[in-house]
Amino acid sequence: MAGEDPALALSPLRTRLLELSDRVGLAATLALPLFLLYGRALAEVMIGLVDASFLVSCLLLRTGISLQPVWRRAALLWWGWEILCALPLPPLGLGPGGLPSLLQALALGRFLLFALALEERVLAGPFARRALQTVLAAAAAFIALASWEQYLTGRNFLGAPRAGDGALTGPFIKPRAGAPFVRLLFPAMLPPVVALLNRPAWPARLAGAALAAFGLVTVVLIGQRMPALLAGLGLLVGAWLLPQWRKPALVAVLAAALVLAATPVISPPTAAKLLARFGEQMAHFATSAYGQLYIRALRMTLAHPLFGFGFDGFRRFCPAPQFWHGLPLLGITDQAAGGAEICNLHPHNYYLQAATDGGLPGLFLFAALAAAWLARLGRGLRSAPEPLRVGLFLAALLHLWPLASTSGLAALPDDGWFYLLLGFGLAEARARPSAPP
Repeated sequence: MAGEDPALALSPLRTRLLELSDRVGLAATLALPLFLLYGRALAEVMIGLVDASFLVSCLLLRTGISLQPVWRRAALLWWGWEILCALPLPPLGLGPGGLPSLLQALALGRFLLFALALEERVLAGPFARRALQTVLAAAAAFIALASWEQYLTGRNFLGAPRAGDGALTGPFIKPRAGAPFVRLLFPAMLPPVVALLNRPAWPARLAGAALAAFGLVTVVLIGQRMPALLAGLGLLVGAWLLPQWRKPALVAVLAAALVLAATPVISPPTAAKLLARFGEQMAHFATSAYGQLYIRALRMTLAHPLFGFGFDGFRRFCPAPQFWHGLPLLGITDQAAGGAEICNLHPHNYYLQAATDGGLPGLFLFAALAAAWLARLGRGLRSAPEPLRVGLFLAALLHLWPLASTSGLAALPDDGWFYLLLGFGLAEARARPSAPP
């Protein structure tokens, strides 16, 4: 496995243990997509195995964990601040969530270590990266085909119909196909599309454009608003970074626009959700469910701007009457802000959750970490845009986009997909000759 010091002499036993540890880490990584689809508890186990295998390799090789590149230092600072804000020290205004909040803050580190392990060791070799690319492409194809099966036949292979709001559930019972699919879409689609476009024969180029259109049309038919909007953002940024992607992206946009215009006939539930309900929600966003959550998170941050409420503080303290206030400057009255009934497990935005967890410093540190991740993933892409690296950069950008509704921080399956793709992207960036170690 790449990353070992050839000058370091290992005993036969330590060599065998190191090989076993590396195999366990790679096997767990390749199995993770299956359990992110079906089996969140086992997905946690796979992440834990990768973390453990990496720590074992460090012990066997007698190496420490480097804080290069910059994102690792940014991650350590954000994680440390989350832990500090969760410490149960009421006299200092810290940790109102008590021991459960502190334990959750400590456990947040497993995701950061997971991404580091993928970058540093598990995906250091080209075979491991190719294997993961194949598995992720298969996962994207599986979600797409299950969605089309449900659209064409009325039910998926599990026998589940559309969701109550008309969204396609794909290979799931509940409507959660859009989030993983839009994260997997560009890493899975860009490499084969560009490879087909680079062939001289026109049938291959036509197939590349058709594959791009198929991906975007699938997002539209799934019928979830935020994944559809994020897919549009990914198309634009991808076309800016990757010249070969511009023509198929235009074809994909035209195909998606035609399908969207036809949805009142070919898929009325999709039209109702993507067009009518979306327009109504945007026209009255402040009093919508998402708007009320965002206002509540802002009120909580203003009340505790330095340390916030500790990890998972939004869930614990959102129902408190002291936060049932609007934003008069925006014309939002206390009555429109809602009461305890509007609360949820999190504010449905990573940046607002970072603020309610750790105050304004927590928000700043998380934003800095997001910027460090994107800078690392995007290094060299303007001058030498490789389709897979562009796709992985887009997956991270869409996940970290601040104007989006999201799951909670460190919540499976969404954050499992993110850190898996992030670690993959970091490993690809590290393997480039122009990228420093």
